[in-house]
Amino acid sequence: MTDLQMSLIAAGGVFVVGVVTYNKWQEYKARKSVERAFASDHDDVLMRTGEGAPAAERSEPMFDLGMPSATLPATLPANPPAAPVPGAAAPVKDTEFTYTRVNEPTLDADAFTVAGTKPEPQLDAPVLGDTPTAAPVAAPAAEETPAPVTMPVPAPATPATPTAPATPAAPAAPVTPPSYRAAGATAAQDAVAASLPGTRPGMPPAELAECLVDPLIDCMIPLALEAPVRGDKILPTLHGLRRVGNKPIHYIGFAVSGEWEAIVHGGVYTKLQAGVQMATRTTALNELEYSELVTRLRAVGDDIGAEPHVPDMIEVMSEARTLHRFVAGHDAQLSVNLAANGAPWAMSTLIGALENAGFDVRPDGRFAMPDRDGAGNSVLFTLSTNVTLGADTTSRLTLLLDVPCVSPARDPFGRMVDTARALTQRLDATIVDDGNQPLEAEALDEIKGQVVEFYAEMDAADIAAGSTRALRLFS
Repeated sequence: MTDLQMSLIAAGGVFVVGVVTYNKWQEYKARKSVERAFASDHDDVLMRTGEGAPAAERSEPMFDLGMPSATLPATLPANPPAAPVPGAAAPVKDTEFTYTRVNEPTLDADAFTVAGTKPEPQLDAPVLGDTPTAAPVAAPAAEETPAPVTMPVPAPATPATPTAPATPAAPAAPVTPPSYRAAGATAAQDAVAASLPGTRPGMPPAELAECLVDPLIDCMIPLALEAPVRGDKILPTLHGLRRVGNKPIHYIGFAVSGEWEAIVHGGVYTKLQAGVQMATRTTALNELEYSELVTRLRAVGDDIGAEPHVPDMIEVMSEARTLHRFVAGHDAQLSVNLAANGAPWAMSTLIGALENAGFDVRPDGRFAMPDRDGAGNSVLFTLSTNVTLGADTTSRLTLLLDVPCVSPARDPFGRMVDTARALTQRLDATIVDDGNQPLEAEALDEIKGQVVEFYAEMDAADIAAGSTRALRLFS
């Protein structure tokens, strides 16, 4: 077979697979649409706007006069005459009593909080046989109240001694309870920040969102929602797509508070955005990974009611290769070695000496020098004994600095050299390079100058060493 025939066969096979895949995807999408159309989910009243909420039936106020309904006449005159009482000088005109409905609870669709209600004035119904004094009841503060409903109430036959009207206490100011979104939101955002390198608890939500989906190192894919969604309902589906290849995927949402933030339980979001990291230390995002991402993201969109707007693959691949070239060109690690001047060091005594120097022991046998002056659990440099865990002795130690992962403000190279010099005095050792040649002070100063230039190049590319952006790329 010629190359042309082989190419035609391969192209035909790819076309057939593509047609079958497209038909399967259309069938899956149609099935999901039918399931959503006939779903029996209960309506969530907190997701309604003020105009769309159905009005509840109102019941007009009723007055219980303390009599069985059977004893009341079928019709009552508008102003029933008062019963004559001996000794009364003249009948007193009827007094009108005004009943005003106060504000009912309202639903704030933006903040999803229920405004506090004002206390209703208590109405004392007259009891037959008593002679109560009709006292006016002050209406609450003018606040878009409905028109008052006036109802006549028979006045007492005997005039009572006039008394000053009782002034009800001023209604308390409305107290807005915490919104559904606010409950535990800070703790949830801090948990997300703790899982991302270079971030810290207490970061503003908008700043944390930019660290999660970074336009400089992520391919950003908007997800248009059919309706506002809750984080509780979409998080299980989003957690099913967290990585393609070795490229992490993060999501952020536009909250009802008016800013982008990490998607957490209790949040309500009107827009979503996914971001896949375009490069790591090892590889750039390739066509197969991007195709897998698009296919799986469409399935996620069908489940949560969203439509992804996918960028052009050619542009994304070009940006991914450019970013990976930068990462590969700045993936620098510096080492300083300590060689024993005499007999090899016993591991039992060496571990104690390294712990006294400030190192923390890791489960893999490495020792890490923590940045005790910095924020979080960051590491300045590490130390390797160059032997397996079961070894009894070693004659060589290696201090290693991951240059792009430590901020220049911490002076990591200078502190690593100072630690190496202190260990040479304690362990009777010599600072050597990888070729076992002694490193003099002049050579160490020259390396330090190169490190400064390296940091300047990273700053110029807007990927500062030790930043969240750098830690994501070089982790």
